[in-house]
Amino acid sequence: MPRPLVMGNWKLNGTKESVEALLSGILPAAESVKDSADVAVCAPDIFIDQVARKLTDTAIAWGAENNDVHTSGAYTGETSPTMLKEFGCTYVLVGHSERRQYHGETDASCAQKYALLQEHDLIPVLCIGETLEERESGRTNDVIRTQLTPVLEDLGVETLKKAVIAYEPVWAIGTGKAATKEMAQEVHAFIRQLIAEKSAEVAAGVQILYGGSVKAANAEELFAQADIDGALVGGAALIVEEFSAIIKAAG
Repeated sequence: MPRPLVMGNWKLNGTKESVEALLSGILPAAESVKDSADVAVCAPDIFIDQVARKLTDTAIAWGAENNDVHTSGAYTGETSPTMLKEFGCTYVLVGHSERRQYHGETDASCAQKYALLQEHDLIPVLCIGETLEERESGRTNDVIRTQLTPVLEDLGVETLKKAVIAYEPVWAIGTGKAATKEMAQEVHAFIRQLIAEKSAEVAAGVQILYGGSVKAANAEELFAQADIDGALVGGAALIVEEFSAIIKAAG
């Protein structure tokens, strides 16, 4: 089974003071599971230097919430993979539903970012998931297949050996309405099946995280599912006690 991974996505949150307090608070939990699980945080770009200084030589890795499709040039306001690499990032979120919804990112542009990150030895965390309308109309599997196609067909299944997949049902993000453990497992199993059609070896090894109102109260039952390898955590990742409990549940 893949090694569990618990990752926090801070979104548009944080101050220098709150970042210091949060990282200090979760470090003991991360240290307690370092032999059995991985822990990471993805921060707004402006805090990555502070995060790197705090977390170097600890049990927590760090990354960014987005990257540009260029490495340099006249692209005001963007951040390139080369810049993120310079600040010690390991992971970068790609195609989070909020990026797709508010910034017009597409499956094709996400695949472009994914490929560029891997060229610079960064690990893309590819976010996929359906809306409530798509789920209620029975299209969940079709949506998942479509979102994975640019990676599986165009970039190649072998690229998933150096990537993470995060299944985040859009209807459960920040709503307090998490998928049941059975619902989440069903989609995770389908994702692994799609990958196995290309390579059983890759499918067995890829980390598939669940994201969508993950909390201390439901983390343990989610992690007990056969195809759920950890979590991409939003709101609860900003609360020391909640995120620490989620981390410990993975270990």
